Amino acid sequence: MTSRRRFRRPILLAAGLAVFSAFAASPARADRCEDIANQLKGQVDNLKVGITAANMIYLSHPMAKEMSLGCKNRKYSNELYVKGNSRKPKPEFIAFVAGAAAIVFTLPKDELLKGVSSCFSRMGIFRGDDVSIRYRRLDMNCTRTKGDAAIAISRSVDQ
Repeated sequence: MTSRRRFRRPILLAAGLAVFSAFAASPARADRCEDIANQLKGQVDNLKVGITAANMIYLSHPMAKEMSLGCKNRKYSNELYVKGNSRKPKPEFIAFVAGAAAIVFTLPKDELLKGVSSCFSRMGIFRGDDVSIRYRRLDMNCTRTKGDAAIAISRSVDQ
């Protein structure tokens, strides 16, 4: 009779080496969110990519007071947040947001220009200062305070 204990250790060692080699053999690849941020940097003038913290990449641009790109999590696949410098956004700011969103969500810029401008134009006396719309499978949330206006554009995980 032979004991099974002699064969247990080599089998565990081989299984451990197989798992380690599977992870070590995978190629190093940049995160998809970092790829999008680099695309934005390359295609939008004066855009700077800042630090990455907690699934957010902070961006800066002269037209935006705050700007960030949200990476994939449980709620959304991507999110673009841009806060402007004035309560009533200028057409240049709306075009800038639409252009950045077109790169992030891979949709035509003219279609996103319609969606972003309609989101900002709906804010007012009747609908209030916090408006949410759904446009081209994107969720847009426009808010404004006494000094600035902001928009958050996101796509759900299931779409």
